[in-house]
Amino acid sequence: MELVEAREEADLRLEPGGGRPISQWTFALAAAFPELTDEVSLAQVKQLWAAGVPVGEEGRALLVEERTRTAFTVLWGQPSNAVRALPAGELLDAAWRERTAWAIVPFEQLEPRWKVLAVDGQSPLRKDFDAQAYGLQITFSLDGPPELVERVLGQTSSELVKARNRRADRLTTIILTGTTSLVRATAGLMEMHGMDYPARDIGSWLRQADILHISNEIAFAKNCPAPLPHSGLRFCSQERYIELMEAIGTDVVDLAGDHLNDWGPEALLNTIDLYHQRGWQTFGGGINLEEGKQPALFVHNGNKIALIGCNYKLPGYASANSVTPGAVHCAPAWLYPAIQKLKADGYLPVVTLQDDEYMEAIARPKLREDFHGAVEAGAALVSGTHSHQPQAFDFHKGVFIHYGLGNLFFDQINSWETTDQAFIDRHVIYEGRHIGTEVLTTIFVDFARPRPMTVGERRTLLKMIFQASGW
Repeated sequence: MELVEAREEADLRLEPGGGRPISQWTFALAAAFPELTDEVSLAQVKQLWAAGVPVGEEGRALLVEERTRTAFTVLWGQPSNAVRALPAGELLDAAWRERTAWAIVPFEQLEPRWKVLAVDGQSPLRKDFDAQAYGLQITFSLDGPPELVERVLGQTSSELVKARNRRADRLTTIILTGTTSLVRATAGLMEMHGMDYPARDIGSWLRQADILHISNEIAFAKNCPAPLPHSGLRFCSQERYIELMEAIGTDVVDLAGDHLNDWGPEALLNTIDLYHQRGWQTFGGGINLEEGKQPALFVHNGNKIALIGCNYKLPGYASANSVTPGAVHCAPAWLYPAIQKLKADGYLPVVTLQDDEYMEAIARPKLREDFHGAVEAGAALVSGTHSHQPQAFDFHKGVFIHYGLGNLFFDQINSWETTDQAFIDRHVIYEGRHIGTEVLTTIFVDFARPRPMTVGERRTLLKMIFQASGW
């Protein structure tokens, strides 16, 4: 085969549309991560392409690389002046500079600093993505004399072109969550309404994860008394409360929390045993210091993922030693080489840190130092499990950082101004890379049950957190 420049010289043509589909290309509508819009219609995107008219209340540029513009021109016609072609390597920086700009990006070029917008309810980052209902896909056909097409396709030993640039069987979703403490008023409402009561409104989100991480700070004790609404800061959970963790599809439990040893080593050993009986992995703590340092390892759809974590507070909060169970204290001397080894072994290191707590959204210098250090050691993403209210985002060397998500299940609805609000972060891994994060937002309706935020509530929270992030 010989590639020619002029269409009329070609015996065969690989081009959008046509009658012999051999490849389907998925694109994403994306913006810089601090974008408030979550979803648009395909009609709005086409309107921006064709007429350059404002979408919503503000005008926007639509950024594409030249090949993308050429392909969509075949489908949608000549673009308006709002559509600007840039080299592929310049799209993301341009979107971050302009902030109001959107971009059409080939799926395989996604990375965490992009925010992917759903189009008519469909996002290629999601597991339930329906390609047939999605408007930003292009089918390419090999067109020409039928007998020649058959000969070429039949005799080519390898794919003439990739059949698709997005394969569902190479995608893995990880959900990272904040604090879970099934105690006091949270436990009381579970006793009244059922063990799955706290997850009634958000359980479907959690169960969709391929790997669901839960940071449960409390041990399940055989002699745990009935819950009291205000019972101080020495905590335990009754064993049957683990039914909530079963109901949401837990896969791995983070044991770096502050309160694991509140009820003594026997309760914690019992708790770890309950987790392992259910096939759940643990990390960040364990039956002793050495076990607690070990990562939780997963292989899913060809993606090798390792979760590793520890407690960065004063050593008293992390009591694991050679003979005693507990959380593991963070120390760069062991943590950084462990991250580096995981990366060298082909794993994507996902690092969670239980760090200093304070009731504000900004990241103080110590948090920045600790989280940035993990990135520089090779972390693929870093997430904080310590905060009881939402905290800032960051990108260090292009790596996603969330300093604190807030409470998943805990009775602090009235403790401070924003302890009734929280994030659940859905991270997407594709062919061994972290390509994007969808941040889900919740607000508590009572002392136990969070629900998804309304559009207005979500925009208010995101504006505040983006500002705290310096964006």
